[in-house]
Amino acid sequence: MRISVVQMNPGADKAANVAQAEALIGAALDADRPDFVALPEMWTCLGGDRAQKFREAETLPPAGSNLPGGPAYEALRAIARSRRVIVHGGSLAELDGERLFNTTIVFGRDGAELARYRKIHLFDIVAPDGTGYRESRVYGGGETVVTFTAGEVTVGLAICYDLRFPELFLALRRAVAELILLPSAFTLQTGKDHWEPLIRARAIETQCWLAAPATWGRHEDRGEPRFTYGHSLICDPWGLVVAQASDGTGWSSARLDPVRTARVRADMPVLDHRKLA
Repeated sequence: MRISVVQMNPGADKAANVAQAEALIGAALDADRPDFVALPEMWTCLGGDRAQKFREAETLPPAGSNLPGGPAYEALRAIARSRRVIVHGGSLAELDGERLFNTTIVFGRDGAELARYRKIHLFDIVAPDGTGYRESRVYGGGETVVTFTAGEVTVGLAICYDLRFPELFLALRRAVAELILLPSAFTLQTGKDHWEPLIRARAIETQCWLAAPATWGRHEDRGEPRFTYGHSLICDPWGLVVAQASDGTGWSSARLDPVRTARVRADMPVLDHRKLA
């Protein structure tokens, strides 16, 4: 299976973001012909104020219903169906009653929804440069570990700050994941030091492929400039980075080799040797 991770520079204009995603996915499909494409975290509306986040959020149709959804939901479904490709929709703001959730949606080649996942760990920190982030002021947290099947590959779902919690990744490995998707909007301050080391660590610990599409560049959040790190990447089960995007928008692609996964796990069966939960 060949996968492309798409790197975007979204802002608070949802229509412009959808157009950017469609263009980048189309270019990646034409150039690299992947079986699977993945978008970054909150690509539909990154930044803006609380009211704008609620305006741009989408109420999702019931899982498995095949009912119509919002503009971003339908744009992703249309790409999956028309290009016969699996589309991992990064994450978008899901409106559920009076709450928002940071939610991943995945579509199969026929446009049917394969999986959805709500981000479990919310980003409530002060970055090294003093910038404060409090995701829980706007979003609720998920509670469920989610996997799905893409062809013959079991795929686990995580989002951005989840990366710092290895117990989630162990749960995904125990759910027989071979590939873990990590859409992100990692801050520039934390990303330049922790992005690649943490992804490589999670890949080594779980002996899974990690595919991490990310946002890059500047956006405005409540009138303040914010910067995300980018460097979308794909990492193999030995912890080697096999594909990585540079600065700017674009994509990077790699072929996932199941033989490589099986060899790494057979040579070092760490899951069998684990003594603690």
